[in-house]
Amino acid sequence: MKIAIAKEKELGELRVAQVPNTVSCLVKQGFEVWVEAGAGVGAGYNDAAYETAGAKVIADPALLWGEADILLKVNPPTKRDGYSEIDWLKPGATLISFLNPLGDPTLTQQLAQRGVTALSMELIPRTTRAQSMDALSSQANIAGYKAVLLAAASLPQIFPMMTTAAGTIPPAKVLVLGAGVAGLQAIATARRLGALVEAFDIRPTVKEEVQSVGAKFIEINLEEDTTAEGGYAKQVSGDTQALIRQGLSPYITKADVVITTAQVPGKPAPLLISEETVTQMKPGSVIVDMAAESGGNCACSEAGKNITYKNVTIISPTNLPGTVPANTSQMYAKNLLNLVKYLAKDGQLQLNFEDDITSSACVTHAGEIRNERVKEALLVISH
Repeated sequence: MKIAIAKEKELGELRVAQVPNTVSCLVKQGFEVWVEAGAGVGAGYNDAAYETAGAKVIADPALLWGEADILLKVNPPTKRDGYSEIDWLKPGATLISFLNPLGDPTLTQQLAQRGVTALSMELIPRTTRAQSMDALSSQANIAGYKAVLLAAASLPQIFPMMTTAAGTIPPAKVLVLGAGVAGLQAIATARRLGALVEAFDIRPTVKEEVQSVGAKFIEINLEEDTTAEGGYAKQVSGDTQALIRQGLSPYITKADVVITTAQVPGKPAPLLISEETVTQMKPGSVIVDMAAESGGNCACSEAGKNITYKNVTIISPTNLPGTVPANTSQMYAKNLLNLVKYLAKDGQLQLNFEDDITSSACVTHAGEIRNERVKEALLVISH
């Protein structure tokens, strides 16, 4: 069975779906591995490293896609030189990648029409059994770390308290909104840099996790149920969001840095910081809005841009994991390797739809869309 690793064509994407170390593991498992020429260069891996690991380097992308039994990617398929990458896949092939199936369900529909079996890495369940395959968590971990570094570089003061002959410098105050994987890593990183950290999450169950990494947990009494299946945050009503904004405003205006990570899968990001609150923040303070790509947690965010609004720096990155491609590629490659090994029996993928990992991640198979949430998203678009 032939596994192909495609080069990412999305502008600015430096990650790669497999690194030489994981390629050698696939080869030992009995797979024939093809790697598109230059696929790993952005992450620090040249073609020779893949050849040494046992892969065959292919210069023609159409050949690589067309011959693949399993194709591994980071980002969803796109267009190249006027051609759709999906059309290069042979019917019956398997694609494993981030596919954004809830945000762009039409892509899933195209994969089904092509007869491709597609597994979306966003939909790997957050369970103990699937932990080693959980690419959302592995990428969010690095993103939370990098967000703090961006804030620290933009803030016109240092994070730690410093006592010198010229006087004592107080520590910076950092507020983290959203205590998922990215938020917890942001807290831990800010604490390591010496900041005083507070954090908020609509899920009261994460209070102990927040405290365990060194932050004070902000509590806002909410009557609405806020936790969805799998432990994710649930989209709450407009009234509850307004209550949260009101409750957070005094903490935001006292902070030197605010890092926002709150997102709801398949939904617009909740608005946590109003324009009015931004105008009340201290001059020179910094907001890093990690949810900018899905609408933003801050009313003033502009996805992919760094702006200054009323003397507040607002950083709105759209692909933080891609800015640390060496490490995020290593982690993502291991997630994919673990998933392929989990699904493969005797050198062939064997999909057991009674299994929760397979049934959750597989969005298309045998010409059909299997995921009910994707079907619902398509219905919304069609109406």
